[in-house]
Amino acid sequence: MVVPMSDMLVTVIDSKTLHARVAEIGAQVTARYPAAEPLVLVCVLKGAFLFFADLVRHIDRPMEFDFVRMSSYGAGTTRGGKTIFSKDMEVDITGKHVLIVEDVVDTGRSVQFLLDVLGKRGARSVGVCAAVDKRERREIDLTVDFAGFTIQKGFIVGYGMDYAEKYRELDAIYELVPQQG
Repeated sequence: MVVPMSDMLVTVIDSKTLHARVAEIGAQVTARYPAAEPLVLVCVLKGAFLFFADLVRHIDRPMEFDFVRMSSYGAGTTRGGKTIFSKDMEVDITGKHVLIVEDVVDTGRSVQFLLDVLGKRGARSVGVCAAVDKRERREIDLTVDFAGFTIQKGFIVGYGMDYAEKYRELDAIYELVPQQG
């Protein structure tokens, strides 16, 4: 792993702990959703792709997969703009259980957007699964049904999460600590 000299990575969740927890979440998802009822797992791109790939291998029941990618547009660099799909789903979710798979739930805005849209599309139920439930900047009161780890603060990277498209490939979760100088 090559880290730019201006960055320092501090391990928050090591690979062994991370993968053990993903297996536990897979078992929890298997237990929650009846095998006789349709289940669609929706991966939120780009950040959740590694977590999603590992998770689905630990879910022991039939399921369908789909992918979404969202963008937020507002005035300048401010938050709170309009959220839109830059890649929408292709699977019909009418009458099916849907599980949104996210890398990190932070402010909660994008997850709330997805919950609203998928509910209006006729899903039987919509749940949320996140590798990290991060509460530091939470703006929306929502429930993460399956949370890998709860983290209160810090800018995290690795396991699909990035900083300027760097560090996604790391097989653990780190806090990115910019170095002064």
